[in-house]
Amino acid sequence: MSRHDFLVEIGTEELPPRALKDLAAGFAENISKGLDEARLRHGKVQHFASPRRLAVLVKGLWDQQPAQELKRRGPPISAAYDAAGTPTRAALAFAESCGTEVGTLTRVSDAKGEFLFYSARLPGGFARDLLPGIVQAALDALPIPKRMRWGSGDAQFVRPVQWVLLLFGKDALSARIVDTPSGHVTFGHRFHAPKPLRIATPGAYAATLRERGYVLADFEERREKISATVKELAQSLGGSPVMSAALLDEVTALVEWPVPLAGTFEQRFLELPREVLIATLQDHQRYFPLANAEGRLLPAFIAVANLESRDPAQVRAGNERVVRPRLSDAAFFYDTDRKQPLAQRCDELAKVTFQSRLGTLADKAYRVRALAGEIAGRLGADTAQAERAAELCKCDLLTAMVGEFPELQGTMGRYYAEYDGEPTGVAQAIGEQYLPRFAGDTLPASPLGVALAIADKLDTITGIFAIDQKPTGTRDPFGIRRSALGVVRIIIEKRLELDLLALIRRAAGLLAERSAGITLPSDALPEQVYDYIMERLRAYYLDGAGGVSITTEMFDAVLSNRPVSPLDFDARLKAVERFLKLDAAQSLAAANKRIANILRKADRPTTTAVRPELLQAEAERRLHSALEQIRPEIEPLLAQRDYTQALERLAGLREPVDAFFDSVMVMDENAELRDNRLGLLAAVRQLFLHTADLSRLPG
Repeated sequence: MSRHDFLVEIGTEELPPRALKDLAAGFAENISKGLDEARLRHGKVQHFASPRRLAVLVKGLWDQQPAQELKRRGPPISAAYDAAGTPTRAALAFAESCGTEVGTLTRVSDAKGEFLFYSARLPGGFARDLLPGIVQAALDALPIPKRMRWGSGDAQFVRPVQWVLLLFGKDALSARIVDTPSGHVTFGHRFHAPKPLRIATPGAYAATLRERGYVLADFEERREKISATVKELAQSLGGSPVMSAALLDEVTALVEWPVPLAGTFEQRFLELPREVLIATLQDHQRYFPLANAEGRLLPAFIAVANLESRDPAQVRAGNERVVRPRLSDAAFFYDTDRKQPLAQRCDELAKVTFQSRLGTLADKAYRVRALAGEIAGRLGADTAQAERAAELCKCDLLTAMVGEFPELQGTMGRYYAEYDGEPTGVAQAIGEQYLPRFAGDTLPASPLGVALAIADKLDTITGIFAIDQKPTGTRDPFGIRRSALGVVRIIIEKRLELDLLALIRRAAGLLAERSAGITLPSDALPEQVYDYIMERLRAYYLDGAGGVSITTEMFDAVLSNRPVSPLDFDARLKAVERFLKLDAAQSLAAANKRIANILRKADRPTTTAVRPELLQAEAERRLHSALEQIRPEIEPLLAQRDYTQALERLAGLREPVDAFFDSVMVMDENAELRDNRLGLLAAVRQLFLHTADLSRLPG
């Protein structure tokens, strides 16, 4: 056997830029998985991606699978032959399943007797025969939400496939991938190098495209070049680019041969809010805005072209022509919107439907106002200002600016509230109401913003559950998952003491009071919403957030107590994490599991009352004494939510608990003794249950 590099390239029409990185990584991962499952040994797997291609290079791929030793034991000899020595149906069927004759089978003996036996050495399949199927399976397994058909065939992919390159060593493999014949030819830049390019070897792929095709096929190489050249050009203009990782990735996915070009716009547009300029340049045009050393935007931007133009000035002028009218429109919207105060738009909210069964935006604002006021009061914030912020928080949805730039909702409300002379706290809260917008996003900074953000999210979550439209699969049109995670992040990371279940009940009550006449499905609605938010909290911790490393069993141990405060939940979970590091943890977890099983199987209700005069065995008297001594120490700790110290003190029960189970028969024939011992165990379990149900932990 020998080794060769393998290259596959799928040439397509322009791929969706925001999905390009994931498609490329997924393709490489699926190829690697397919090779491993086919037992084809290989070296490093590298992926390439540009707007018109996905490619994978596999180094040092063996040209054949290793031989396979096949060994199978058949029926016993007594069942394989009859009295005359003729093979029975069992022997014939076994031989047939092995693809051979009975006469070629051997015999093997072990402690159970003598059996028919088949052994063979199967040569491995050739890589060139297996690779087309591996490639096709890798493409089929890509997470593509909606596939396209093209032409008259049945093939489907994210975009129509134009060519397929399959190269194993110097040899092109002949196959049909996505209903497209493969070969050893690729294509370079659409305009600079439109003719076919022959790839001599897989290792020459990237260099050939770079030197002859005007294509930087390596995504990371292209990304680094864009970052470096944009920063260099920005520095020559006296600024630095406003460059988010998401924008850099998207621009990288849009070009194959990046050429940065600077452009300018009129100074007067700098009077627009910073977010409007960035939305226009970055979100709508994929340009990099420029800022000075103080962070103030400059009247300039950098666009990344996908070709080397003979007349760069003409390209620059074209980019400026695109930007100028968009900024002019934004300036017009900004001036027009400010002619009508936000407060004057409140009545218009009643004309806009939030959700057909949940009422209008006015209904939502009413509910959020009541809930935000309550939350603000519990946080010690200004209730009146929280209610004012809630009254105005949806008014910017009716403005021309937000109509053109929906991503600026909330942000423009803040600017308009400031212009109208609303209190600073009110304006800031309006700007923070949607935070956090995504995983890892910043949280509201102000107490009023916190109150408004929680109220808005809880109203939406509870409302969607009330009309039975909760998320299913990937469908989540109202962003309920994001909202639920936002609620728990705000409460835990801002260290807020809030009764989540009470707030959900209040939100449900407000829905019944002010919506489009819906009838709440049942009194269980708040519990259902609580359970859903707790599942998002589980994901939050399992993703490594919250400064705690947990397992799902640890989370369930705390959840069994159904703490109404996420902050209290957090304290319990961290206490369980620390408890499990103690030497006594495993033994006490096992004891709690045993106690829970005993109590569950008891045929009568069990109380925690213990009659000392019925304690006969030394081990049960010692356990009761230890329990009575430790209880006064534990109760103040539980009241202070110092669950860590409480569990550490309870770890001292390990020896008396172990001794109790070693020498005491709980289910005694004497009913009084039995009930007393069950009560003692219930008392032990109850002390642990104040923090978490340790019986759910492994042990």
